[in-house]
Amino acid sequence: MKRLFWAIAFITSTFFSSLCQAQTITWATFNIRYDNPADSLNNWQFRKDTATRFIQAQDMDIVGMQEVLHNQLEDLLQRLPGYKVIGVGRDDGKTQGEYAPLLYKEERFEVLDSNTFWLSQYPDSVGFIGWDGACTRIATWAKMKDKQTGKVFMAVNTHFDHVGVTARRESALLIIKKIKKIVGDRPAVLTGDFNVNEASEAYRTITTNPFVLKDAMKIAGKRTGVDYTFHDFGRIPSEQCEKIDFIFVTSNIKVTDSFIPKEAESEGKFLSDHNPQIVHLIL
Repeated sequence: MKRLFWAIAFITSTFFSSLCQAQTITWATFNIRYDNPADSLNNWQFRKDTATRFIQAQDMDIVGMQEVLHNQLEDLLQRLPGYKVIGVGRDDGKTQGEYAPLLYKEERFEVLDSNTFWLSQYPDSVGFIGWDGACTRIATWAKMKDKQTGKVFMAVNTHFDHVGVTARRESALLIIKKIKKIVGDRPAVLTGDFNVNEASEAYRTITTNPFVLKDAMKIAGKRTGVDYTFHDFGRIPSEQCEKIDFIFVTSNIKVTDSFIPKEAESEGKFLSDHNPQIVHLIL
């Protein structure tokens, strides 16, 4: 009888462990730094293999990226078999200017709908600079279905303006409006470089709006790594670095853990001038 009990317990434990693994999504936000020749040994040409190996090592299911130029997008797809991309260049809605793309594992996720909108008073106006913003900004989204669980959810990825306070606040409100319209009360994840820390008005707009999005790092069951993202290729002392890249989730998502790797210590070894953030989620 005792043997039967332990056998049942083992089978039950294994079943629920497998079920939890099937439901877990590894999700990341990652500003890869645009391909700038002035970066010298930290230029994309010296980082692209390191960055793509890191994505593979972390086994990311979905990653929202920022500052991606078209040639970088091609490098990523060439080095990441099994991944597909959603997104357009912000300048012309095609290939010009920075993308804010979503990379995802094609084998696991089905894209039901997707698009890009401009963070401005006229979201469908390609290249339009919104409010008091300094340059064109976009958000790319996808309504997806997890083939393993059948769950439908929304992924949104963005890069907020680095100057306009009004632009950042209004961008946050616009994204919230889009989430409500596209998926309603279904799970949604917002990733991005928000160019502000958690003391900012834009952060408060996202986290205290009636349609609340929670900071994934704050609600994670476990947190590892450093507590900041931007380090400017190690030029900023760690105690002065800030977290300006975030992952926000709706309340129907559980965050089991959050990880921000510490940057390298020498040129030619950095992933980017930002540390990525990786979380494990259960919808």
